[in-house]
Parts: sequence; structure tokens; C-alpha cells
Amino acid sequence: MIYMGIADEAGAAIDTQIKATRELGWRHIEARNVLVEGYPAANLHDIPEPAFDLAAGKLRDAGIEVYCFGSTIGNWAKKIDQPFDLTLEEVRRAIPRMQRLGTRFIRIMSYAIRDHEDQMESERFRRVREMTRMFLDSGIQPVHENCMNYGGMGWPFMLRLLENAPGLKVVFDTGNPVFNFDRAKPKPWPRQDAWEFYSQVRDFVAHVHVKDAVWNPARNDADYTYPGEGDGKVRPILKDLLARGYSAGLSIEPHLATVFHDASVKSSEEVQFQTFVEYGRRLMSLIRDLEPSPA
Repeated sequence: MIYMGIADEAGAAIDTQIKATRELGWRHIEARNVLVEGYPAANLHDIPEPAFDLAAGKLRDAGIEVYCFGSTIGNWAKKIDQPFDLTLEEVRRAIPRMQRLGTRFIRIMSYAIRDHEDQMESERFRRVREMTRMFLDSGIQPVHENCMNYGGMGWPFMLRLLENAPGLKVVFDTGNPVFNFDRAKPKPWPRQDAWEFYSQVRDFVAHVHVKDAVWNPARNDADYTYPGEGDGKVRPILKDLLARGYSAGLSIEPHLATVFHDASVKSSEEVQFQTFVEYGRRLMSLIRDLEPSPA
């Protein structure tokens, strides 16, 4: 497996992200938000060109590769009834930057879930199909995450999306099913089962996010845990990946010290850094425990 982390969970600054990656002995990151001197933090496809030049140079000098780009393209903050041109602009900005970095994978989504029976499926399929074509034509593999979007509503929705966007693959997040409703089942929707979702889409999985959590009804939210300590079925999923000969990316997304989409979850920079490193160490230990013993 190729270890990495969604690096802004170690810290906002590109220097901190590189430091955490090197402390774990890893050579790859999954880039999402970056902060470089003199510029505000933003997603890698949104920062100004001079800021991108600085970040790219620091990564090159450190010998760190961007394996996957965690873009915000079509994510839970974007609505399907907004102009498609906004998405296409992000795609066109992302492609040359990924090519310059030698980045092979880009995480995309299929827009926010509508609070409405009509999910505008045909329009979602059209847009994701066009995004997929653009990336594939540029030598980049798009991977769709099972998050708070159409493809994350349940495994049948993900399979329907894959069927309508030839060439699209999956980045499976082990923790997301814990807090997402399974909208493929009758109301009142239960929370998803991570193993059930994974087992239905595993033939399309090209990248994996390791996150774990338990649902806390009192807070009506997830409590995040170290890998293997929650309800994300991390152990059986990793064991199955190993048994299937999976050798691609394994990217930590701890959410213990920071939550990308929740500004209320904060901690000191040092706690954030150390939590990220400890999470990475625990994942590597878990993989060693799950690997089959030599004959």
C-alpha cells in the first residue's frame, strides 16, 4: 500500500504538511488546502499561481509527491442547479497543476443532496460524465468519494453514477457511512453500514480514505476515533483489501483534531500535528497486524 494523509489535517502550512509526512517516513501526500507565506489558505486549485509555485517547489525540494488531489469539485457545498461553468473552471484550473505535479488521481463528487425527491439525476450524470472525460483525456484518473453527495446516498446510487460516467473510479472513505443516511432503504433512513457499502463497490475502488467514527445520538453527530476503534469497519475492509492484493493509496483523514467542513472543531497546531502523526503510526501498525503471516 502507498501511505499518505490528507495533509491539511496535520496543519494548514505546506511546511507543516511536509514535516508530518516526513516524520511518518512517507513520500506521498493527498493535497487539499494549503497555506504558503504571503497568501491565504485555499484549495490547491484555487490558490494564486505564485502560491502554487511556492508550494510545488517546497514539495519538490522535500522529495514529496502529491499522489491524489482532494479537490472541492462537485462537493457537498456545490449545488446541482448552479451553473456548470463554475465546475468547468475548477476542472480547467486543476488539470495543468496536477500535470505539473505528476499527480495521478483527483477526488471529485456529485454535488450536494437536494432536500427534495427530485435529485436531478440526469444532470448529475451529464456533469460527472463530462468531468470524467476531461480528466481521463488529460491522463488523470478521477475518483468519486462516498461523501455527502449524490453518490454517497447509498451504494446503489454510487453504482448508478459509475454506470453513467464510464471510466470513473471510487475513493472509498471508511468513516463516511457512519454519519450518512442510507437513502436506498425505506424511511426512516438508517445510517449506512460501511462494510455493506464497500463490499458493493470494491471492484471500482482505486483509492481509500481511512477515517473512523461512532454515531453519537446525543450530539446528533459523529465522534471520531483512531482507526479500528469505531464503526467504520476499518479492520475488515483493510483485511479484504489486503486479501484482494490492493496496492494503491491509503490516505488518513483523522478528523480528530480538525474537521474540514466544521470550523467549530479546532485544536492547537501542535495537537493537530501530533494527532495526525499518531494516527498514521496506528494505521501502519494495524496493517502489520492484518497482513497474512509468511508461510
